[in-house]
Amino acid sequence: MRRCAVAGVRRPCPPPSVSVTRAYAHRNYSVHVQQKKAASAHPQAPPVNEPFFATSSAPKPPSPRPDPHALVAPQLKELRETLLNLLGSSHPSLTEIAKYYFLHPSKQLRPLLVLLFSQATNGLGSGWYLKKWAAECEGAGGRAEELDRPLTRADVLNDWNPSMPDHTASFQTSFTLRPPRPPHEPPLPPPFPPALHVPSVAAPLTLLPTQVRLAQIVEMIHVASLLHDDVIDKSPLRRGAASAPIAFGNKLSVLAGDFLLGRTSAALSRLGENEVVELIASVIANLVEGEILQLKAMHGEELGLPGLSPTVGQENWNIYLQKTYLKTASLMAKGARAAVVLGGCKEGEVWKEVAYAYGRNLGIAFQLVDDILDYEAGDATLGKPGGADLQLGLATGPALFAWEEHPELGPLIQRKFEQPGDVELARDLVRRSSGVERTRDLARAHADKAREVLAVLPDSDAKAALEVLTERVVKRTS
Repeated sequence: MRRCAVAGVRRPCPPPSVSVTRAYAHRNYSVHVQQKKAASAHPQAPPVNEPFFATSSAPKPPSPRPDPHALVAPQLKELRETLLNLLGSSHPSLTEIAKYYFLHPSKQLRPLLVLLFSQATNGLGSGWYLKKWAAECEGAGGRAEELDRPLTRADVLNDWNPSMPDHTASFQTSFTLRPPRPPHEPPLPPPFPPALHVPSVAAPLTLLPTQVRLAQIVEMIHVASLLHDDVIDKSPLRRGAASAPIAFGNKLSVLAGDFLLGRTSAALSRLGENEVVELIASVIANLVEGEILQLKAMHGEELGLPGLSPTVGQENWNIYLQKTYLKTASLMAKGARAAVVLGGCKEGEVWKEVAYAYGRNLGIAFQLVDDILDYEAGDATLGKPGGADLQLGLATGPALFAWEEHPELGPLIQRKFEQPGDVELARDLVRRSSGVERTRDLARAHADKAREVLAVLPDSDAKAALEVLTERVVKRTS
């Protein structure tokens, strides 16, 4: 049994305890970060409207803030190119549809979050030395080429090779028993590191192959959800081009979405981390639950399910924000948390809690702005139809706020904007109200809280890029 060693790694001290809470009261949210260490050891962060969190009382000249996409541009490019290798099928038409949305420009926000949080936290978790060892030691399962190797015999899985071997493809005779292959003998990990190591971000900023693969997985899950959404919503456009249902039909689009989820499940199993499998599997369930909530709002009576309350109030806001989390923020929050787990963060360490709180708040802010753009932007800007929510019978944040100011909007929302002129009247009422601005304020509050929870992370370019991202999400116009 061979042993691979990692030199110069010591046991980290326990991080400060952090409690992150989030409350909803009159649509104002708060995330409180409380450190139990003495103020002298962990100074308070300055107000979130400052460009950077100060690290000392001495004035420092402002440094140029990193562009989030530019910081990981080479990795995003390679990630996108190699991702297509995961989508091969023995059915060429299925391969073509599965790759369809990946060939059009996209924001890549979800893989961006995974990569930036990986860089911002690698080296902080007590298990980092083992994760780094696995990424460097042949046979430990963490090297890039090893993540492409199936755990089961390839002719049984038949997932990386689109051509079935002759002995498997033939159904003319019964299948004969094959002798088992010899068991894999993994190398022994290095001895437990010595004590007294203070957690610090790996320098230079580092990405593990498992984290890059996770970034591909979250993007594949996102695209699978788009394929299914475009069938349910009958959307004609996606990413500035004809949607998959328009280009290939509903049945093949649904099957392509299912195929992508199957590919992600296989890739997920090879990451070697049960907590990550659990997190990402729960995201897929969340996407379905969010779609059910949306269907209740749109077709509650037809499905025999309770829909929106007949009066504007807390209940309708709860449904709207819960759906927003399930359909959008869950993948961002749990994807970021999974990235930190893959970097060696253990239970009881704060780093993965930071990732989840950040992703949850940023994801909700992102979707709130998306709902604003549905009123403000056109098809060419969005890459999908403008005004689609009202056409579908959905009342999002701007309409719910406008309902408070214009009670006549209530009957339109209740009948799902079905009568002639309903959509146009609803858009006019929203524009005459403060609904859009109040929704933007709510998005800004979530983005500010996302930035605030970053205060417990050590300073790095990746952390600064995550701060910049909270501003860009609110200011975006497409």
